[in-house]
Amino acid sequence: MPEQQQWTITATEQPPEWFIQAVKQYTPASSGLYAAQLLWQRGIKDRQQLTAFINHKAYQPASPFEFGQEMHLAIARLQQAYNTKEKIAIWGDFDADGITATSVLWDGLGQFFAQNTQLVYYIPNRLKESHGLNNQGIDNLAKEGCKLIVTCDTGSTNVEEIIYAKQLGIDVIVTDHHTLPAERPPVAAIINPRYFPKEHQLFNLSGVAVAYKLVEALYQTLPNVAKYPLEDLLDLVAVGLIADLVQLSGDCRYLAQMGIQRLQEDFKQPAAARRRPGVGRLLELCQKSGDRPTDISFGLGPRINAVSRIQGDASFCVELLTSRDVKRCNELAEVTELANARRKSLQKDVQAQVAQKLTQLDLSTTSVIVLEDAQWPAGVLGLVAGQIAQETGRPTILLSTEEAGEQGSRGAEEQGSNSSSVPLRPSAPLLARGSARSVNSVDLYQLVKEQAHLLHRFGGHPFAAGLSLLVENIPLFTAAINQQLRQSLGSTTLTPTVQADLTVTVADLGKELFLELKLLEPCGMGNPVPKLLIQNCWFENSWHRNQQDWQGKKVQYIKAEFDIRDDSSRSAFPGLWWGHYKDELPIGRCDCIAELDYNTFKKRYEIRLIAVRSSANSALTTQHPPFILDLRNQEHSATQHSGLIIEDCPTNWDDLRMWLRRCLAISRSTSGLENQQQLAIAWSKPNHQPPNQIWLTLVGIAKYLSRTNQLVTRGQLLEKIGISDQTLLVGIKALKYLGFTVQRQDRSLQITWNPNDSAENLADEAVARFLAAVREEQFQQQYFAEVPLSTIVAIASYDSK
Repeated sequence: MPEQQQWTITATEQPPEWFIQAVKQYTPASSGLYAAQLLWQRGIKDRQQLTAFINHKAYQPASPFEFGQEMHLAIARLQQAYNTKEKIAIWGDFDADGITATSVLWDGLGQFFAQNTQLVYYIPNRLKESHGLNNQGIDNLAKEGCKLIVTCDTGSTNVEEIIYAKQLGIDVIVTDHHTLPAERPPVAAIINPRYFPKEHQLFNLSGVAVAYKLVEALYQTLPNVAKYPLEDLLDLVAVGLIADLVQLSGDCRYLAQMGIQRLQEDFKQPAAARRRPGVGRLLELCQKSGDRPTDISFGLGPRINAVSRIQGDASFCVELLTSRDVKRCNELAEVTELANARRKSLQKDVQAQVAQKLTQLDLSTTSVIVLEDAQWPAGVLGLVAGQIAQETGRPTILLSTEEAGEQGSRGAEEQGSNSSSVPLRPSAPLLARGSARSVNSVDLYQLVKEQAHLLHRFGGHPFAAGLSLLVENIPLFTAAINQQLRQSLGSTTLTPTVQADLTVTVADLGKELFLELKLLEPCGMGNPVPKLLIQNCWFENSWHRNQQDWQGKKVQYIKAEFDIRDDSSRSAFPGLWWGHYKDELPIGRCDCIAELDYNTFKKRYEIRLIAVRSSANSALTTQHPPFILDLRNQEHSATQHSGLIIEDCPTNWDDLRMWLRRCLAISRSTSGLENQQQLAIAWSKPNHQPPNQIWLTLVGIAKYLSRTNQLVTRGQLLEKIGISDQTLLVGIKALKYLGFTVQRQDRSLQITWNPNDSAENLADEAVARFLAAVREEQFQQQYFAEVPLSTIVAIASYDSK
């Protein structure tokens, strides 16, 4: 099924000798060269950066009051609740970040408010509800007498639900890290790191880390109330941060480092003496010890996520993570482990069914894979879609059909998105609901959004989305989204890619290299686990088996184990390949890309195979990073830079791709790496007006021009109200329903007004379309103001192939 992958190796940039020697201080048993190369490639290029990156004790974390007025408002509202003994509800989310965030607030706020009487929590059911606030849940909390809701990992865009809560006499404090709303919602406070510039050390905080900062601020404000130290929460923070795949830089890295240390210390205690016996039991069940980030990303995280994927309701996970009742925690850990075993089996079953359906597709003419089945469980579709996207190099959308009445209010990936919906026709019996995953830097959100007219609901991010649509619309949706991506790609061919960071031999593998690469941990987005290329090697003693759950029952999830050899050493080195059979290993000489790991259960070093191919297919591309300079939100002068400069914030990837291709075309016309054309992205974070204000400004301008008979150019209008040409056209259509006539005179526009020509019955809908277009444009500009440079570089790298 998988297409032939394109392999690339990151271009080696030799760091200066002083830097290698500085790194070597942390790796006394080895040369430090590999770690130095990786750190230098990843932007760590001075002693101060290096020290703070490796040693968390040298890092200065930010104060929680860096959030400014919003944090002060949040603490004031919590103090009011503390003084008047109001009832508070924590509103969480069902993924690992949301569960740990809820647990941090439960333990942290629980030092100030009596749990179960003054303090309760609510987590939506993944299979019946969606991410975010909903009115039914708010009604239930109102009946229980709650006067304040504190959200975690959710809530920023739930403006209507926040207004509804306010009508019921409930204030809301939002703690979240997802997309910001166009306007500040009517909340007591909103704590969201996306309000910071992207360079800020708090910008990348996940939901659990934002929740921790709120608790930290309360600890500082009421210092003599809490019985347990704030640092007791750090293990939960590390679990959520690493499981949520956020960029581990700034305070994120610091908190993860501190949290892993606490996690390991607690696990070393006897079971009866642990602060978190539930976490300890989970680590035992997944045969981990809590000292590695991979113990979270491959152990704790998937198990916590599995509960909502299989059962829907993950509320008991908070008890699992926070209770000190050993017997109860053991019971809940075993339920969680069984849910994960069930998740693995379902995932493997669905993957096999998808593979069978893929044999009926011609991938050479398919740009976006869209498949559906009535029996697929919705909880695992995102996981399988991600696997298929990686294997085929194509965005993948998997859909499950079910009765329309059984639908939750949203798809599972609509969190933090600019989600949209289309009313269902009463006669529609079936909906298809599913998940989409992207690859090769294709903006999936934009792709799906263009087909909004065919959808019931959709929402998400450039690399992941959730959607639902009428089953009868699937063929038209599939054809349209494929045609759209083909047009966008032009002559570019979609190919699955895998990138290696270093070339090593089997003789290099082992403790010394492992400890050297461990300097980069914890790894995550922006600092991925190093991928090692091993060439001209072969496999011996391979075998495979199904995994077993904690009860000894087989789980339908395969892993192959083997020994790897090459000509550099007489000794073999052990390894494993998750989800594959031994027969999939090539016979004879081959190349492979792998990660080096330590198995705490078997007490051995081993490789985890990522990709393998016969040495006969050993074409390898050296990937030079594009010359892109990030000047966003900085003072700059056009005379300072000889390259191309983009100063207008784009609203879609196609706008940016046009500049990237122009830059690449200039580079290809010159010779030598030193002559590559530089591209400077230099737009500023947009200072958006509220959409309603933009509409009132447009109407005001139209009335003024009508009254004075003055002409106006389209450019003057665009500059005055700060929107794109496409959105302006939507606004002009709306003006016509208010009685305005817009006529072209040479290169100008003449606007006249006759109120008698207005069509009020159509005007409201037209204005709503304009406001929606403005919100969408602002959402896209906000995204491009904050999108990591690494994402832009990835797209440039892909377009340059």
